Amino acid sequence: MTKFNFSKKTILVLLVGTLFLSFSFKSKFFEVAKQIEIYNTLFKELNMYYIDEINPAELTNKAIKNTLKDLDPYTNFYNEQDVEDAKIRREGEYGGIGVTVYYLKNGIQINEVYKGYAADKAGLKAGDVIVSVDGQSVKNMEREQLSMLIKGTPNSKFSVTLERQGNTIQKEITRDKVVLNPVPFFKMIDEETGYIVLTRFNNKASSEVKKAFRALKKTGMKKLVFDLRGNPGGSLSESLNICNFFLPKGKTLVTTKAKIKKWSNIYKSKNEPLDLEIPIVVLVNGRSASASEIVSGSLQDYDRAVIMGQRSFGKGLVQRYRKLTYGTQLKLTISKYYTPSGRCIQELDYANRDKDGNVPKFSASGINEFKTANGRKVYDGGGVLPDVVIKTSKKTGATESLLNSMAVFNYATRYYYNHSQIESETNFDFKEAGFTDFTNYLKVDTTFVTKQEKLFKEAYKASKGKDISKEYNQIKEKLFKDKIDEISKNKDILKSVIKEEILKRYYYEEGIYTHNLKNDLVIKEAVSLLNNQDRYKQLLSVK
Repeated sequence: MTKFNFSKKTILVLLVGTLFLSFSFKSKFFEVAKQIEIYNTLFKELNMYYIDEINPAELTNKAIKNTLKDLDPYTNFYNEQDVEDAKIRREGEYGGIGVTVYYLKNGIQINEVYKGYAADKAGLKAGDVIVSVDGQSVKNMEREQLSMLIKGTPNSKFSVTLERQGNTIQKEITRDKVVLNPVPFFKMIDEETGYIVLTRFNNKASSEVKKAFRALKKTGMKKLVFDLRGNPGGSLSESLNICNFFLPKGKTLVTTKAKIKKWSNIYKSKNEPLDLEIPIVVLVNGRSASASEIVSGSLQDYDRAVIMGQRSFGKGLVQRYRKLTYGTQLKLTISKYYTPSGRCIQELDYANRDKDGNVPKFSASGINEFKTANGRKVYDGGGVLPDVVIKTSKKTGATESLLNSMAVFNYATRYYYNHSQIESETNFDFKEAGFTDFTNYLKVDTTFVTKQEKLFKEAYKASKGKDISKEYNQIKEKLFKDKIDEISKNKDILKSVIKEEILKRYYYEEGIYTHNLKNDLVIKEAVSLLNNQDRYKQLLSVK
């Protein structure tokens, strides 16, 4: 039997330590309880005595969102409708009409119509604005109310009034069961090269990728282009399943490190793979995030695929949903994830904002070197850097502002109604004359406003009607010219975005993929690399 000899001093230290931890825990618990009580009493006083009526749900919603805003943008509170929307994104099925929408003050604007679903059958078009549902005006309704109006039980019917290009149109729609396939397109590029695009990691992602892969193998696929561009991520487990398709059983795919020990895990491949030999090129860009980076990072670390495109987004954080009361939920960041080589690809350091609220980049303070299975150098601190970088112009501030506005969408709507037909989805091109037409359109667009234009407009208003209209118009024209000069630096990016938005109007989402299969420069480069196996193997070897 082992004896333990503790001195009085040791016992005293242990007691003090225990008491300190106990006090620290109780102190923190008391502080939380205290702040909740303060909010409760404030809320009651406001409700009872404030001169105007207040909306308790709206007030609480704003308070919670304000509480979370200084954390990372992935930690969010979900009310009951938000919970339902999140469930739809995860499961990929809902009862609705098959559209994506913008919620405006005057109604619900159709952003995209899915081929073959209720909205398409009823003849709705992108750009249409639903202004009433079953005779009820939707003007100034909350987003949650608007969403509930168009979703519902499959086979249920409702009528809508639309505004389309100055005309009022009545439509009756029968809701469908809408299934969001995360693999909207797969096809053979040539006799040996297959192409699969994955747009989201919902609960159907791995099963649909497997289905597409097996279908292409049956038609002779010997090489694969796997497109994760623009994929914002989603389910961690689905990303692990997809990694496992191309990596042996028992390999470490990703490691998570959390404050809570049980949420720190090492995830390994559990199943037999689909294929360990097929050459793969994975396409990524600046909008490939989270689960997309787990897949691309893992395949890169094991030298299983060549990664091509632009540096990915850089989201190395893992979220989990926690149920709250009354059907609400909290989605919060619980851990960081690390690729098999040990890289954390998180770009933004949300815990160390400066005094102005700006978020620093981890890469700004230096990056660390890691090694792949073959000994190749890879780096952390800001996304997955492709093995083959396809250069594009660097976005200007004006271009970012343009892409965040409704200008491209509105231009494509006008283009659609001005052109009854266009060339086939394979042959259509948005040429230089089209870009000039777009920049001319921006003279009448009210959604694309730069920071400089906004400040100048405010300054003009502050002049209180002084006779400076001549000078105002001259400066306004100069600011517009500067804006066009800035976005023209990204003509390559913008022409592609506008072209895809126009193609979608005539040939749906499928038309974009059909076009890209023959015309996309990155896909062409991927096929060229796969056809040159010496170069492919060299890229995956130690440099």
